[in-house]
Amino acid sequence: MASGLAPLGGRPRAQMPHLSKMERVVMSMQDPDQGVKMRSQRLLFTVIPHAVTGNDIVEWLIQKYCISEEEALHLGVLLVQHGYLYPLRDPRSLALQLDETLYRFQTPYFWTSTLWPAAELDYAIYLAKKNIRKQGVLVDHEKEHYDQLHRKINHTWDLVVMQAREQLRAAKQRRKGDRLVIECQEQTYWLVNRPPPGVPSVLEQGPERGSCIARLQQTGADFYKREIECCRKALGRIRVKSSVCLEVYLKFSNQHGPHDPIMSGCLPSNPWITDDDTYWAMNAPSFAAPTKLRVERWGFSFRELLEDPVGRAHFMDFLRKEFSAENLSFWEACEELRHGGQAQVPALVDSVYQQFLAPGAARWVNIDSRTMERTLEGLCQPHRYVLDDAQLHIYMLMKKDSYPRFLRSDMYKALLAEAMTLPETKRRVFPFMWKPRHSSLSPALLPASASGEPAAAAGGPGGGDGEA
Repeated sequence: MASGLAPLGGRPRAQMPHLSKMERVVMSMQDPDQGVKMRSQRLLFTVIPHAVTGNDIVEWLIQKYCISEEEALHLGVLLVQHGYLYPLRDPRSLALQLDETLYRFQTPYFWTSTLWPAAELDYAIYLAKKNIRKQGVLVDHEKEHYDQLHRKINHTWDLVVMQAREQLRAAKQRRKGDRLVIECQEQTYWLVNRPPPGVPSVLEQGPERGSCIARLQQTGADFYKREIECCRKALGRIRVKSSVCLEVYLKFSNQHGPHDPIMSGCLPSNPWITDDDTYWAMNAPSFAAPTKLRVERWGFSFRELLEDPVGRAHFMDFLRKEFSAENLSFWEACEELRHGGQAQVPALVDSVYQQFLAPGAARWVNIDSRTMERTLEGLCQPHRYVLDDAQLHIYMLMKKDSYPRFLRSDMYKALLAEAMTLPETKRRVFPFMWKPRHSSLSPALLPASASGEPAAAAGGPGGGDGEA
């Protein structure tokens, strides 16, 4: 078989510490003096040497490592699942039974740390040998793998069949007990490296931790205090029903559906497929008369209103009437500071402080004492984000106080009433009735009259001199 420690997606490197620990346990179990008691056992008409029972394995683990029976059984199951022990009666089931079921230790040649990753050629030889021995009767997943490998390595399939027949011919010269042991060893190795469908691969997931109930029983009052505190926090955590989430999603979809160009189309026309650029002109930042869809978006969120220059200008007019226009001016100054040039940062910071934050400033903004202390500490070494706390405070103040009053004001209602409503384009029911839209002429293709040559010279039947 192919040997080596070639990494398979990083898994072998990650599993090596676990495998080395298991191998040390297995070596201790096979110690002639202090290991598990091994003896020859009769299996039907065959005598199997060096066999152990499930009870002996669990008892040895309990005495060796001073652990509970549950932990010893879990450790024994891990050894069987990783192929270090294999059952003799039912080799397809890699499980440790706490009874007189017979097990044997896997030879180190088939240890996972020695043969990793498993080669496809070796697996093809194993399946071909099993197919010849059982005359084509394979398990479903093995038959599927057999067909896949036959197609994949078809160029070397003669070598696969030849190797399988040679191994079967050599096996006939062995004793019946040795043949049974070798078959169980190979089957265990491939059950670990090629598990059946639905069986988790221990080589990819790693060893599973057991439920150590005995440890929980030995814990003291501190453990239960932490558990009670975690449960209280879990009970106090806010949870939202799925029905409420779905209602929010539906409301969001119904609200934003008419404003989505993909779902509802571009009004009055799509400038990407027509020569009409009215859509771009009406949605320009400096367009004086906003459309109704644009004004409606201002009511979706405060962020939508601030991101639209026209909406922010109307909001500024509203704040002037409310005598709080300095809040929006301070927010705009902080945005200019954040996105401005690095060389102008100290000057901008000083200008914003003198205009909005300094005692007796002309446009002083109302900021709580804690935020002001953090801001003043940052002014010792000014940078472009030194006013973020103050900006966030003013932003939340406008969002919770001024923005709702703006949406309820007569000014916003008048903007909605006076906004321009675009006519909807007529949609055709059947797609075969659509007329293809033609783009304008490319400026690179000049008309025939402008090129100075007659149109007939382009290759008409009488326009040329006879030469191709």
